[in-house]
Amino acid sequence: MTTKAELVFIPSPAAGHLISSVEIAKLILNRDDRLCISILIMKLPMDFGIQSYIESLSSIPRLQFVDITVDEKTIGGFMSNKETFFMNFIESHKPKVKDFLNNSSFSRSNSRLAGFVLDMFCTPMIDVANEFCAPSYIFYTSNAAFLALCFHFESLKKEHHIDTSTYKNSNEELTIPGFKNPYPSKFLPRLTTDQSALTTMFFDSITRIKEAKGIMVNTFADLEPLPLQSLSVPRIYPVGPVVNLKEGGHGRNSQSETESIIKWLDDQPESSVVFLCFGSMGSFDIEQINEIAIALECSGHRFLWSLRRPPPKGQIGLPSNYENVEEVLPEGFIERTNGVGKVIGWAPQVAVLSHRAMGGFVSHCGWNSVLESLYFGVPIATWPLHAEQQMNAFALVKELGLGVEIRMDYFKDFHGNDENVEIVGAKEIESGIRQLMANGDENEIRRKANEMKEKCNAAMKEGGLSYAALGLLIEDVISNIS
Repeated sequence: MTTKAELVFIPSPAAGHLISSVEIAKLILNRDDRLCISILIMKLPMDFGIQSYIESLSSIPRLQFVDITVDEKTIGGFMSNKETFFMNFIESHKPKVKDFLNNSSFSRSNSRLAGFVLDMFCTPMIDVANEFCAPSYIFYTSNAAFLALCFHFESLKKEHHIDTSTYKNSNEELTIPGFKNPYPSKFLPRLTTDQSALTTMFFDSITRIKEAKGIMVNTFADLEPLPLQSLSVPRIYPVGPVVNLKEGGHGRNSQSETESIIKWLDDQPESSVVFLCFGSMGSFDIEQINEIAIALECSGHRFLWSLRRPPPKGQIGLPSNYENVEEVLPEGFIERTNGVGKVIGWAPQVAVLSHRAMGGFVSHCGWNSVLESLYFGVPIATWPLHAEQQMNAFALVKELGLGVEIRMDYFKDFHGNDENVEIVGAKEIESGIRQLMANGDENEIRRKANEMKEKCNAAMKEGGLSYAALGLLIEDVISNIS
């Protein structure tokens, strides 16, 4: 019996990270039957859609999910400190990972440990990999530009002892490897400029990423040539676009609700609908909702708007669907836009973006959403909220010419603690929508988005650069047990 190479995946406990990890795991297994994979599942106290997604998956040969949930008492011990919670949460799972490796023999007598595949935020698990004499690989669910930016800032802080907090709220423009344009400091992700324990831990994790044997990045050479050229160590494997085209049960809609959305799109002309959706964490207060509604009505364009209720103030949690959206919309809005627009709750995003009626996407610029949009050739209007989304927006508009700006510098506190969140006015939103939905030759970004759609597909096919990069990674993994 042939000995199989076993990879242990440890994704971050959020649906977007887990889904991407499962998709790359499936690609690896489909390419080579010498491999088998165990995905270790950590669960946060709040529901981020993990369990429903796993339950939606059909059985996949040579892939197993292993629950390594830590007891609530342990997690409760460090819940009080929001800044240090996540890294303490990851650290607390180290004993569970060791127990799995020691006790299970991977539940497969003919396999040998060939390596760990760790999420970009799970670098403390490199210690466990080292203890078991196994190499670590990183699956970087963001893009090459953000990785280049992080390595640059880690060098500024740790090698050149520069206080990067001076860039916060600065008008300075920076030269950053991997970017062809000067990068405005005000678009920097907060994690790179804050003075906090969380920022310190973030840069410690960036340092540890460099210890890995290789980094898989969810991107492809035709999309990010400059950032990829700027990265050399560890070895980089651009394996994207890795997207979930089947949309499992991490959504919140019944089948009839999804069918109603698709039926409405079926009745719309080709490339006529602008889709507004702000990710699993995206929501706005009533004042901002009012400005979006005015902008949509004044633009005259057909629209599909995913409108979500924010979690309670000061709490970390997912937005939810409104029981009655009319309670937060301008009076008469639903009646006046009847037939032109549709307001929904959670959106089956892939099904929407792949529909022929789709003409543009007003997006928070989360990387999974960007890749899904480009995969289907849909141009983007940028409205970032959290994390590295401001940098993604800058890249789309200024570096790649694949997006138009509603905003690139909009920030919303992840914990919901903002006291003075800026309101983006209706005129600004309307202008972005009009640019996005412009017809004919004047819409250069639509032409570029269609070109990128072809390049997305070519990259993943046999003979494509991402297909080849994944093959090189697999050969490296197999060599670990030779």
